Amino acid sequence: MAIPWLAALKVIPWGDVISHAPTVLEKARELIDRKRGGTDAAASSMATPNEPAADVPSLGELKNRLLAAQQQMAELHTHQAAMAQTLTALAEQNAALVVMVGALRVKQRVLIAVVSLLAILSFSWMAFVGFGGV
Repeated sequence: MAIPWLAALKVIPWGDVISHAPTVLEKARELIDRKRGGTDAAASSMATPNEPAADVPSLGELKNRLLAAQQQMAELHTHQAAMAQTLTALAEQNAALVVMVGALRVKQRVLIAVVSLLAILSFSWMAFVGFGGV
């Protein structure tokens, strides 16, 4: 089961992920800031379709529609803000993951160097002992 994950991790261009992580985090924060600034101007500039003159709704029906639309807009705004916060959290986690992957790569290189050195030393010791050194 671990083999497909390892193959998938080798296919991922980690250099691109690392280079784009700060940009993703910055864009996510800009999105949050933009959503906190408010979008009332965009909501007020929405055009409403013209209804035929024969089907003019009553004032009470118009108020009910307006209240329902306002409630939907409030729910959508809340949902959008939550999604923007989630996106920011994911971008921050991605940035932390990139840092950790970099640290693991350094540790891997050090470990490979140590294991190689130990292998060379052990083979040298076996050759020394095998040829009558001790």
